[in-house]
Amino acid sequence: MSHRPARPRPDPAARPAWNAALAGTQQTQGVPAGTPGRIAIPVAADSDEARRVAMRLVDDTCFAPFDPFDAGVLADSWRRQPGTPAYCTELALKELESALAAADRAEASDRAGIGADRSTGLMAPTVATLLEAAGMR
Repeated sequence: MSHRPARPRPDPAARPAWNAALAGTQQTQGVPAGTPGRIAIPVAADSDEARRVAMRLVDDTCFAPFDPFDAGVLADSWRRQPGTPAYCTELALKELESALAAADRAEASDRAGIGADRSTGLMAPTVATLLEAAGMR
């Protein structure tokens, strides 16, 4: 049996979240900046720098070119969990802002962290995964 060294755990402050779009959406619906109706992805992180990097990745990478939306800190990421108006939707910036604002914590599902694609069972990548793929980790 071979032994693999443990992967270093990322600093929690550098683990922004953007599992707001289904994997299929991320793979097929990205369009260039300025395209009308471009899907927006909320980006939350406790670190301003991590949020800036993640927002650049959302906007610039060929994997997932979407409009980044600054969704604040991770403590507020419940606004895009199951049971909220922004959960796994394909909204443009203004629509996403309204959906996040309309979220009601009491009505949000307690199934935090479940982000499976309803049709394929695939998980949307995290920003940490994208940072690794981009060679930035």
